[in-house]
Amino acid sequence: MHVLKTVRRVPGGMLIVPLVLAALIHTFAPGALNLGSFTSAIFSSHGLDAMIGLQLFFIGTRFKVRQAPEAIKRGVVLMLAKYGAGAILGLVIAHFFGLGGILGISVLAIVSTVTGANGALYLSLVSECGDTEDSAAMCILNIHDGPFLTLLTLGVTGLAHIPAISLLAAVLPLLIGAILGNIDEDFEKLFAPGLAVVIPFIGFTIGANINLGNLLHAGTSGVILGLTTIVIGGGAAILADRYILRRPGYAGAALASSSGNSIANPAIVAALDVSYHPFVQQATIEIAASVVLTAILVPFLTSYFAMHFGGGIGADDKSSGTQVMDVYPEG
Repeated sequence: MHVLKTVRRVPGGMLIVPLVLAALIHTFAPGALNLGSFTSAIFSSHGLDAMIGLQLFFIGTRFKVRQAPEAIKRGVVLMLAKYGAGAILGLVIAHFFGLGGILGISVLAIVSTVTGANGALYLSLVSECGDTEDSAAMCILNIHDGPFLTLLTLGVTGLAHIPAISLLAAVLPLLIGAILGNIDEDFEKLFAPGLAVVIPFIGFTIGANINLGNLLHAGTSGVILGLTTIVIGGGAAILADRYILRRPGYAGAALASSSGNSIANPAIVAALDVSYHPFVQQATIEIAASVVLTAILVPFLTSYFAMHFGGGIGADDKSSGTQVMDVYPEG
């Protein structure tokens, strides 16, 4: 049986196949991945942070100091594009329809979902089809993954802050890897295979927190919210990637998802402003549905742009002698 070859034929298969498999297990046997000990450490959602930390470290060993300005530029442009699209959409709908929103989707749900992105999904996708600068841009894009942008958009930033220690903790694995890789290129060669190895585990640990039943509970409004996130938020990021950064667009597409952490945003916002309390329950269900839908669709969208307009991984991997993925042609 050539299982691995079959998986690799699926767009983003090394990420999406483990993700869907874990989501199915979590949906129909939610306790199966939480047996404890080493099983939970690498197969449950509890292992996601460790996997991302490893991935950032591996990326760091390939990251050269001269690449920092380009990585920062890409991160800022993509973040502002997606955030701006979600913020403008939310404010326009609030102006014409009030906080209750439209089609059963509140402004709270729209802003919480469209402005954010699943950082783990982005990082895994661009690790397969992008270059080192795309991955390093995650240091900027981390701001997408949490309530900060939602609170900023809804005008309660006086009650929101990102502690400096949290920012340091998020980028430290990449920085340590970058220090080692710049001091001695042998570290880059040593850890180069690790980047491909960790991607299936990241996909699995993302899926281990996805309940496919959320799509059914949220109904049509949840599906509409997910598609809106991809079309409006992702569309803005893709346009910025292609026409501002002059890049193929796959990085913008990889940012078209909904952040899993955004599921908690409605409750956080309502705790700070009681006027949003009536919308919390429905918004939470709709956001969860959007997370599921976008996690499944965004890898295919990213693959489309990588295959049709070129991926950036070829140059990095040829220099290191490592092939991360073979389905994406070079640009």
